[in-house]
Amino acid sequence: MAPEDAPRPTAEELPAVEHYFGENAELAQRYVGHLASSGIERGLLGPREIPRLWGRHVLNCAAAGDAIPEGALVADVGSGAGLPGIALALARPDLMMVLIEPLDRRVQWLDEVVEDLGLERRVDVVRARAEQVADEIDADVVTARAVTALRNLIPLTVPLLHGRGQLVALKGRSAAEEIEKAQKIIRKFKGHDVSVETFGEGFLEEPTTVVRVPIG
Repeated sequence: MAPEDAPRPTAEELPAVEHYFGENAELAQRYVGHLASSGIERGLLGPREIPRLWGRHVLNCAAAGDAIPEGALVADVGSGAGLPGIALALARPDLMMVLIEPLDRRVQWLDEVVEDLGLERRVDVVRARAEQVADEIDADVVTARAVTALRNLIPLTVPLLHGRGQLVALKGRSAAEEIEKAQKIIRKFKGHDVSVETFGEGFLEEPTTVVRVPIG
């Protein structure tokens, strides 16, 4: 698929696009073009996701921005196709993003997309596993989507916070169950007041579920 043939928001999705992306709505469309073309061709997403790129992916990630404080330095672990990292950068121009991704082909794609969207000043792409760069990155917020279960995610992500900040993990219907299974590791990493929150009500057909883990 050519980027210009990528799906545009439906009439139902358009208010959400305008709400979350504002003047960056056309850049968000350009990002969807990358996802639908080279993102599929290079195996970052499956072709079945094309009709769902806006609702299930880009808007789902943008809504999670409501959980992130203004001006934060955000590390996106296992960034993959830039979800949620690039979507957040487009929805929240006040944020500084670090996209952490270990696979070279994904890093190359992320670099190309970041450059094409003109996000180089606010978005860094780092080829590494999160544990390899914990000493170099001091984030306010760590995000992750579809990386691993919470009990495995916390040891990977929380060291990037250096004792204070929060993990904002995009999760599905199993969020409460994952929290229950992660209680021991949450305490070990000084997590507290863990909550399951939803964002995007009134804008998204299926609101975004976030597990928020404050640290420190």
